[in-house]
Amino acid sequence: MDDKCLMEDLLLLEKGVCDLYLHGSIESSTQNVNQAFRTALNDSLNAQSTIYNKMSAKGWYPTQNVEQTKIDTVKQKFMQPQN
Repeated sequence: MDDKCLMEDLLLLEKGVCDLYLHGSIESSTQNVNQAFRTALNDSLNAQSTIYNKMSAKGWYPTQNVEQTKIDTVKQKFMQPQN
């Protein structure tokens, strides 16, 4: 397994952990449990950010620039009142 695949696996794993911690914090019944999940979520989000930044610096997680007109179109779509 090369470094890129390893980093992709780590990123996917970290994203999954973030999802679990988020749901744990939402569903927690006491303040202590909620705080434990929130702390774990914050730590995992920081780890995810570190992994992403390293991948992006190596060109392993390319992003695309989007034209402002496309952004404006999507914003307008979601700003319209729903019937």
